[in-house]
Amino acid sequence: MIGKLKELLRTASGEWVVSFTTKADPRELFDEFTDKDVSIEIKKASKRRSKTANDFCWAMCTDIANAMRIPKEEVYRKAISEVGRFETMHMRAEAIDTFRKIWSQRGIGWFTEVVDYSPITGCKVVFAYYGSSTYDSVEMSRLCDYLKQDMASLNLAIPVSKEEEERLLKAWGKAYSRERKSVSSVEKKQDLKNTTSSVE
Repeated sequence: MIGKLKELLRTASGEWVVSFTTKADPRELFDEFTDKDVSIEIKKASKRRSKTANDFCWAMCTDIANAMRIPKEEVYRKAISEVGRFETMHMRAEAIDTFRKIWSQRGIGWFTEVVDYSPITGCKVVFAYYGSSTYDSVEMSRLCDYLKQDMASLNLAIPVSKEEEERLLKAWGKAYSRERKSVSSVEKKQDLKNTTSSVE
């Protein structure tokens, strides 16, 4: 229960009366414990992090992993590889391991897959997948839909309501748009600096 301390009084008998306010309904607790000895703990409330569409995605990955008794990271990467975004690269065979190590440092969803031999001599075709934190609302929705299908096949309940899911995806799309505008602004400033430098 989250609340705020309000008043502190001392009675004639030397006891202290501490009062607080809360938005939660305390009546059931009050009826059960009035005039009984109870253990009391007061600590600063931590601010809850707002749920995002990515949290929703990971909640489903966790439920699926628990049901299948496999790591949740495996569920996540499989979903990314099936419906996620990736870059197709033609890479020299000896450079693949180094690239894989560098690419994967960005997060769990950032991994690579060698899929074929390249028509370029000495090269192979590599898929480099992006983590879901970089997805726009359409890409995130597609990923969540894929995981929801897995949830349904395992008879697992979706962890949020349809309305909450729509709200999360809408908020995700807005956040993605703000981030892209910010990146675009930085890129334009850098282009302007480069142009100015070339003129000088």
